[in-house]
Amino acid sequence: MKVGLYFGSFNPIHIGHLIIANYMAEFSDFDQVWLVVSPHNPHKKKASLLKDNHRLTLVNIAVEENPKLQSCDIEFKLPQPSYTVTTLAYLKEKHPKHEFSLLMGEDNLRTFHKWFNYEEIISNHQLYVYPRVITTLEVEKKAAPIDTIKNHKNVVFCEDVPVMKISSSFIRKAIKEGKDVRYLLSEPVFKYVDEMNFYR
Repeated sequence: MKVGLYFGSFNPIHIGHLIIANYMAEFSDFDQVWLVVSPHNPHKKKASLLKDNHRLTLVNIAVEENPKLQSCDIEFKLPQPSYTVTTLAYLKEKHPKHEFSLLMGEDNLRTFHKWFNYEEIISNHQLYVYPRVITTLEVEKKAAPIDTIKNHKNVVFCEDVPVMKISSSFIRKAIKEGKDVRYLLSEPVFKYVDEMNFYR
């Protein structure tokens, strides 16, 4: 089975995440897309994260009716902070018959050469790169992907993936300010977030 791995904090998971995951599941050669909930991204402050089990529950709720999408809590069982190369090695050992590829936004491709053991990742796995709205600030802060990565045989650009400028941080801020975010989250996710008083 060919599996696309979509890593994220999903804090919370929103319709932008789901549109990308579903598009990749339906319009690429993946059999399934797994949304890998990261307990701690080395580049993010852990204090800002909702508890791991709550974020996993939100992902489960979001994908439970779609057989092509699946949540994955593999990184909860690994040493923190979580590094993608370690997760991939563990998944390959656990599922030797599966072929794993990474899904990432073009913003992540820009800094991919800074990832821990990135050469090992790109040598053994395909990177499916979807477009993303890049702000002026991001352009100033992040370098363009180096040619050896951008032109690597394992990098697949998916230009037709719908681009939505929605972020979890924007949603968290809006909820804290008492704004209505029901259309930025799937209905069951919004209901759970609202009932649990998350991010207020």
